[in-house]
Amino acid sequence: MKTNPVKRKLREGLPTFGTWLSLDNLHSARVLARIGFDWLTLDLEHSAIDWAQAAAVFAAIADAGCVPLGRVPEGNHYLIKRVLDAGAWGIVVPMVETPEQAARAIAAAKYPPQGNRSAGGGMHALNFAASPDEYYERANDEILVVLQTESPRGIENAEAIYRLPGCDAIFIGPVDLSFTMRSLHGRPPTADEHEALVQEVIAIGRRVGTPTGIHCMDPETALRRASQGMQFLAVGSDLRMLTLKAEETVRTLGPDRARGPLAKY
Repeated sequence: MKTNPVKRKLREGLPTFGTWLSLDNLHSARVLARIGFDWLTLDLEHSAIDWAQAAAVFAAIADAGCVPLGRVPEGNHYLIKRVLDAGAWGIVVPMVETPEQAARAIAAAKYPPQGNRSAGGGMHALNFAASPDEYYERANDEILVVLQTESPRGIENAEAIYRLPGCDAIFIGPVDLSFTMRSLHGRPPTADEHEALVQEVIAIGRRVGTPTGIHCMDPETALRRASQGMQFLAVGSDLRMLTLKAEETVRTLGPDRARGPLAKY
């Protein structure tokens, strides 16, 4: 059975770099899986991707030698089970704000006795080049569980969340963190206020021994975050890469053609 190199790198204190898949496109996923990223995360939270599409993308990534992850819409048992049974090697769980939420998500990703994931299917085993029995025996050791910190409340509870057995890494969603930091009158946080909370997450992760990461818009920022000790680092997305290159091409053809940025991630 294949082993998960991203889990190994995180345990060894090494940085890992990946990108987000927002497009429901098998061809682009196959290409990006061969570019050199450690992992690719299929975004099932914000993209219109169905289960059959997800399964095909996870298989293509795994077959290419890259690690397929799925961001679930929320951390409930049903969605986590479906993503893992479709062949993902791990999950990214958004908006985790309490230890109870974190514990439920971790349990859903683990077979008994560590968790309550139900056994069935065979697509998951194929992506690990394993028999179903071998997969059931070893999946708990290979599945990656990444919990997202995206609010001040999540940071208030961070130490208890990050210490939970089975929490492999923490990932900051910087845009959602900014939105949840808005004042009652809608004032967004300053850059310094936002950065202070990011640094608090890094410090807590270092203190409890849990790897941290964040979504970056460019590789230079990802390398800077790695130098700060972060290990699970996303660089843009397939949609952002497509958009930025297309915008660059159009600007070269004529500045009057440019219509502004069309992709945040």
